[in-house]
Amino acid sequence: MTERFISIEAIARRYPKAGGGETTIFDNLWFAMNKGEFSCIIGHSGCGKTTVLNVLAGLELPDDGVAVVDGRAIEGPSLDRAVIFQSHALLPWRSVLGNVSFAVSSRWRDWRADRVRAQALRFIELVGLKGAELKKPSELSGGMKQRVGIARALSIEPKILLMDEPFSALDALTRGTLQDEVRRICLDTGQTACMITHDVDEAIYLADRIVLMTNGPDAMIAEIVENPLPRDRRRIDLHKHPDYYALRNHLIDFLVSRSRSFKDEMPAGYDKRHPPIVRPSAPPSSPGGHDARTAA
Repeated sequence: MTERFISIEAIARRYPKAGGGETTIFDNLWFAMNKGEFSCIIGHSGCGKTTVLNVLAGLELPDDGVAVVDGRAIEGPSLDRAVIFQSHALLPWRSVLGNVSFAVSSRWRDWRADRVRAQALRFIELVGLKGAELKKPSELSGGMKQRVGIARALSIEPKILLMDEPFSALDALTRGTLQDEVRRICLDTGQTACMITHDVDEAIYLADRIVLMTNGPDAMIAEIVENPLPRDRRRIDLHKHPDYYALRNHLIDFLVSRSRSFKDEMPAGYDKRHPPIVRPSAPPSSPGGHDARTAA
C-alpha cells in the first residue's frame, strides 16, 4: 500500500444558522489514503464524519478545498465511487438479482443482458446469497438485505467503497458475519474502502488506519492511528495480540476524553496538513499488553 490514491485537501463545510451567521462543521481538513487501504473514521456525532463521506461520494461539495480520487477532483456523484448506507435502500419491486443487475447495467450501459446477469450473479455469490437470487426484499432478513446492498456496491467494481455505519442496525451476530464478509472481500480484491463507525472494535478489526476526529463544531483530525495488528488477523485472535489492548485503550481514551479537550490542549507543532500518525503498542515491560486491560 504505497500509492497515494485519495486526497482530501483543505476541505471545509459550513451551514447557515437559523438566526444568521454560520456554523463551521470542519475547516481546513486534510487526509490521504493509499490504494487498497481500509480506513475507518471515528468521532462523536456532529463532528462531520458523514459529511466527509458525502464529499468523497460527491453528494456534497465542500465550501473550500477539494477531494481527489485517483488524480481527479470530485465534482459530483460517480459510479467510480460506491456507497453503502445504514439502510439497505433496495428497490422493493426488484429481486436480489434485479437490484444488483440494475447497478451493473447502470455502470456498463453497453453490456448485453447475459453479461450483466453473470456479473450480478458473481457478486451475489460472493456475499453468500446464492440460491436467493429471485427473492424480493420483503422475503429477506435485515442481514440479507444489507448483503444485497454490499453486492450491489461491489458489482460495479468501484475505485473506492464508502460505507456509512452499514452494520449499525443489525444484531451482533449478523453484524459480525457481515464484517467478516466485507473484510474478506476487500482483502481478496484489493478494494480501497473508507468507513464511518462509532464502534471501536469494528474499526480495530476492519481498518488499516483509523482517523480520529475531534468533537464538532469546528472539528479537526486529531491524529491518524496505524493499526499494529497484522492484516491477516482473525477475529478470534484479536485479543491475543500483544498490541491489542494498547490500541483499544488509545481509541477509547480519545473518544472519552481527548476528543473534547484536544483543541484546548493541542500539542506543539500540530499541523492540520499533516495530522500526526501514531501506532499504539504495548510497553516492553508488559508482554501481551495485559496491563492495559483496566482502561478497556
